[in-house]
Amino acid sequence: MRKRITEYSTFFREFRRTFDTTGALAPSGPFLARALARPLREHVGGPMRILEVGPGTGAVTQEIVRHIRPNDCLHIVELNDRFVALLKRRFDAEPRFRRVAAQTSIFHAPVQELKVEAPYDYIVCGLPFNNFPPELVESIFRHLIGMLQPSGCMTFFEYLWVRPFKKLVASREQRQRVVEVGGVLRRYLAQYERAQDRVFLNVLPAVAHYLRHESCGNGNGNGNGNARLRHDAAEH
Repeated sequence: MRKRITEYSTFFREFRRTFDTTGALAPSGPFLARALARPLREHVGGPMRILEVGPGTGAVTQEIVRHIRPNDCLHIVELNDRFVALLKRRFDAEPRFRRVAAQTSIFHAPVQELKVEAPYDYIVCGLPFNNFPPELVESIFRHLIGMLQPSGCMTFFEYLWVRPFKKLVASREQRQRVVEVGGVLRRYLAQYERAQDRVFLNVLPAVAHYLRHESCGNGNGNGNGNARLRHDAAEH
């Protein structure tokens, strides 16, 4: 309980200090964390290369590390210095994190600056895209998709109804930004999304998107060659 209180207090403090890059009221709940990590849970085969982007206090990380096996590799990218310090403490102190500490690297940098020698099998992204300028969203998505294996899977989430709500209460300039961000997200989802989970049991209801690099292989670039699948997160 004490650990959970520390996590929430750190998150809320950073939410107030850096809203543009934190963008959530509380850490992701266990149902959303399980939805985002579902491809790892279903993995069958050789070693996994995993990238987590924007982990915050590690609410999703603690679900990811449950599925790390001896030959797997986990990279974590976090921009917020206080979150980086908290994550390092968790990998030093908590048994579940310590078990995979030797297989984990934490990068304190913008994800666009991450240079890797090999692509990732799985990318789990917790960035608040609806808080960013559209050109930054475009840049991040292009970079993340470029780091995926041809058959790799990227997961990210949005809060349900967040863009319609922001368009109602935001200034004219902010409404335009939200509309443009929505356009970028729709384009990438149309091309790469293969499934989604709606997670209603979260502090704010959310939808987890599952993007697969292979979806661009139909040759026409619109990603409509296969029907999308929708799952109910309650089944997890």
